[in-house]
Amino acid sequence: MTDARLRYGRSALALSFFVQGVAFALLVTRIPAIQDRYGISDGLLPVFLAAVPVLAGAGSVATEHLVKRISPRHVLRWSQPVVLLALLGVGAGEVLWQVALCLGAFGIAVGALDASMNMLGVSLQRAYGRSIMLGFHAAYSLGGIVGASLAWVGARGELSLFVSYLPVVAVLLPAAFVGSRWYAEGRAGGDEQQGGSGGGPSLKLLWPLCFVMAFAYIGDSTVSNWSAKYLQDVLGSSEQLATVPYNIYMVTTLIGRTVGDVGVRRFGPVRVVRCGTVLAAVGFAVVAGAPGAWVGMLGFTFLGLGLCVIVPQTFAAAGRLFPGRSDTAIARLNIFNYVGFLVGSPLVGALGDAWNYRGAMLVPMVLVLVTLLYARSFAQDPDRYGGGHERPRTADVGRSSNGL
Repeated sequence: MTDARLRYGRSALALSFFVQGVAFALLVTRIPAIQDRYGISDGLLPVFLAAVPVLAGAGSVATEHLVKRISPRHVLRWSQPVVLLALLGVGAGEVLWQVALCLGAFGIAVGALDASMNMLGVSLQRAYGRSIMLGFHAAYSLGGIVGASLAWVGARGELSLFVSYLPVVAVLLPAAFVGSRWYAEGRAGGDEQQGGSGGGPSLKLLWPLCFVMAFAYIGDSTVSNWSAKYLQDVLGSSEQLATVPYNIYMVTTLIGRTVGDVGVRRFGPVRVVRCGTVLAAVGFAVVAGAPGAWVGMLGFTFLGLGLCVIVPQTFAAAGRLFPGRSDTAIARLNIFNYVGFLVGSPLVGALGDAWNYRGAMLVPMVLVLVTLLYARSFAQDPDRYGGGHERPRTADVGRSSNGL
């Protein structure tokens, strides 16, 4: 594959991550408006919210089997428009069954989209021979910030969901579809197509990464769902100030992922993951013990800088552990993204109600620290490769010689 082809493929995939960040943020930040539009009761709302990650997990499982027959780039090319159109459908519907149908389509397509995006990211990193995965996830974080900002504009202007979503989808859908022409894989065909008779990845090797993925998303969903309530109800902030921690978290996530690849290339993924884990644990400890809102926001800053490196490096580690079955490994690993998302928010809420919210913040801290026990799963081999993209001083993070 030519260097130009790799560069175009990398840029196109970064655009896809960005578009997905925008779409997801536009959905989750307007949940109260969606609830009001369709008259969804408080009792029924958790069912709708849980259905999306459950169906996303099903979409990831389906993608594992689908990429045995077609390339992940084709799955990505067609799943992203479905996500955007489903988002528009959520804004256009009028009755309950319509939003249920659209959210169902959104969930299944997101599962296929997340899995195929990370499959392509890992294969491109393999071709480059150096860490580039954090850059893709930085594009997702940037999209999340843009999407949340657009949602704020729509809410402040009292725009309907459809009017708020339509111009965004009208711009992003053709951009993503045109960009999909340059999707590229860093290998000569899909893993499964090159050796489907070998079976799937050994769960013994994959389980540590699955735990890390789930625990990282438990931490992430804790920030997403409870930061505002925690700052206002526990730390006594104003309602306006309570909206700041999540924005700080997203910005620090973007910063951490933007510079994180440099750290991985210089120090290796094991050290970067260990440092990120410790920093995230410190963040939860600061939040739990904060005497006031401003110290609490410092804790959320540490959380963003720490958690942001773990998920991209977990996908990259799966690609190294299973060089002949990376697509299957990533599809299975991606399921635990949604497991963590499903478990995190109810877990912290239940502990907060039964005990207290300060104590509840220590639980995701302990779970994130478990990553230290599995840090060696992120280790890379000392050999170099990658078509001239690698520099001698950098750590090789692209592949591993481990068998299945």
